[in-house]
Amino acid sequence: MQLTEINIYPVKSTRRISLSECRVLPRGLEGDRRWMLIDDGNTFVTARNHPRLTLVQGKFTARDLLLTAPGMPALSIPLEPVPSATELVTIWRDKCPAVAVGEAPDRWFSEYLDFNCRLVFMREGDHRPVHPDYATPGDQVSFADGFPLLLISEGSLADLNSRLEQPASMRRFRPNIVVDARDAFAEDRWQRIRIGDVEFEGVKACSRCVFTTIDPDTGIKDPDLEPLRTLSKYRRRPEGGVFFGQNLIPRGNGTIRTGDQVEVLQQS
Repeated sequence: MQLTEINIYPVKSTRRISLSECRVLPRGLEGDRRWMLIDDGNTFVTARNHPRLTLVQGKFTARDLLLTAPGMPALSIPLEPVPSATELVTIWRDKCPAVAVGEAPDRWFSEYLDFNCRLVFMREGDHRPVHPDYATPGDQVSFADGFPLLLISEGSLADLNSRLEQPASMRRFRPNIVVDARDAFAEDRWQRIRIGDVEFEGVKACSRCVFTTIDPDTGIKDPDLEPLRTLSKYRRRPEGGVFFGQNLIPRGNGTIRTGDQVEVLQQS
């Protein structure tokens, strides 16, 4: 079994950047979801309500994160924002520290989305803990929904696509890590894995939402709510929610690369 994709999403809800290798840090992959949009109440903004965010593409340079979007000039964001006052932002039930990036990106995103919003950044010293029901003390996460990384197997997507009239791209599910396991939903049982030299703990199956119905090429929601509707027919659990993919917490640092061997160390 091998690692076939590595993806990061620097600004929450924007397009992926696919990599051939990436450093694994305590809060997840380097550069993943370190930026996020907030509204006037300092609450997080996502493509669930602003689907056109999925069309914003990022590219890292030596000094900047370069963003492009349909109909907009390119926007360059420094990798380390000018120091500014720390503020608390809300993401789901969490409140965590962040800093404002600047007026230029605020204007850029507000114009693009036709909605007043601001861009914030999570610094190295800022800490957002993982929910204690699934973590050990000290575990942390970026602006991702709840966990440092998401893994999905190619076998799981193949199973779903066998049930759909129109196949769904893996991009709809926004995994950080894709592996070529053939058995559908084998990752549900993985409690500990090793990719290359880095170990990860599988802590919770990923509950899916309307985000999966947004076409990553057009930024438009599927009128039939596919593939979520089909998933809900056979991947709904008694405790509530429709599940697809496994959330991971790193249990070490290092670099992972596409082609790395993936070894299951413990499973249920």
